[in-house]
Amino acid sequence: MSDLPILNTPHGSSAQNFRLDVPLHDVLMSGKRSQVLQVQSEQSATLPTPVFPQHPKLMDAPDEAYFPKTKYGRRHYRAEHVHRAMKGWMYPFFRSRIAPGDFHPIIAYLFNEWKCNLDCNYCWAYDNSVKGMTEEIARRSLDWLHSTGCRVLALMGGEPLLRPDFAHKIIYYAAKNDFWVYLPTNGRLMRPKVIDQLADAGVATVNLAVDAWDIKPGLPKAMVPIRSYFDYLVRKQYKYGYCVFLNINICRNNLEDVKQLTELARDNGIATDYHICESPMTEQSHFDLYENNPTFIRPEDHAAVGELVDWLVEKQKSGYKMVNSVERLSQMKNFIHGELHDWNCRAGQNSVIVRVDGTLAPCFPMYSAKYDWGTIENHKFDAAQLKDMKKTCQTHCFSTLNHILAFCYNDGRVIRWLLKQAVRGFQGVTGNMD
Repeated sequence: MSDLPILNTPHGSSAQNFRLDVPLHDVLMSGKRSQVLQVQSEQSATLPTPVFPQHPKLMDAPDEAYFPKTKYGRRHYRAEHVHRAMKGWMYPFFRSRIAPGDFHPIIAYLFNEWKCNLDCNYCWAYDNSVKGMTEEIARRSLDWLHSTGCRVLALMGGEPLLRPDFAHKIIYYAAKNDFWVYLPTNGRLMRPKVIDQLADAGVATVNLAVDAWDIKPGLPKAMVPIRSYFDYLVRKQYKYGYCVFLNINICRNNLEDVKQLTELARDNGIATDYHICESPMTEQSHFDLYENNPTFIRPEDHAAVGELVDWLVEKQKSGYKMVNSVERLSQMKNFIHGELHDWNCRAGQNSVIVRVDGTLAPCFPMYSAKYDWGTIENHKFDAAQLKDMKKTCQTHCFSTLNHILAFCYNDGRVIRWLLKQAVRGFQGVTGNMD
């Protein structure tokens, strides 16, 4: 184990196959989760069959009529799309600021699958022996989340589109109940028929996870195998009102690919989102790629990664659409050196994950923890426990979405950003909440 990369263990140690500090790791992995209570209700056991198409006239309309007028021009969001975003993000935010209590989820990550059709060498987020979520758990999860005031729903995996008809049902039901639906996918199963169904159902954002231009060792999520799907997805977004961005994981063996994908996104008028390659925070019995992994960043890679980060910062400043703030991009260099500070994580308070069996955890890195945070309809999140845990785990975590939530959980920033949006008729503003 002596050749493990610095991101593979806490503070560069090679003593164990996880990055979290040992005392906290032992507490989190030695508990026993609750089980979801059974209910006797025929309605809660199924999801409604989606109506498709809901918008036949829109399906038949020419795509070109909705394209932006210039190559990098602003797209036009219709009133219903603006309202959908406001119901998803703005109203729950202000509700969370004035309602009593500590648990007010703004965004929920629903793991409808814990299987995957690909095997990225850095990824532990699947176990193909685990059954996917049932319709009953999906419906009860959505109903419970709705009752908490949550209105942003991210389908998660594994690969959320392993059962495309099931994903279609979830998105349809969620959108009908005013959820702003976010779909991450590696794109391999996103055929045109699936794109049409999900767009018609009301998906709001597609997060297309692609790490390389073409398949390379350890990185099967590549653009070349899905290029025709990508072109179709981008083409249809203007008509249906969803948006697309590329989700790119920076690894030791894809630094040039990151630049190529960034330019592709720029040429297609879509945004990018960057992660820094992380190995598991907690021990994963099904993950066996700790050693000789071509994707993990090692100390000798730090200079090259730093140069790439600087290149991305300059592109962001020049007007490229990026989800990450300049500050967050710059912090990638601190993270790979083990120098990340407290960043006000809101997991378990304003974000929550629902596992395939309906049990809860505060965040994605804690999916495999045995600690009992409760279940749908019966959460057990405790502010004191979360605060104490985050003193340690935040320094080991570079969660992009949770960081964005933490950064935005500030009244002044939100109000200033909303005013800028209002000035532009809620048609988007340059950059992000910086």
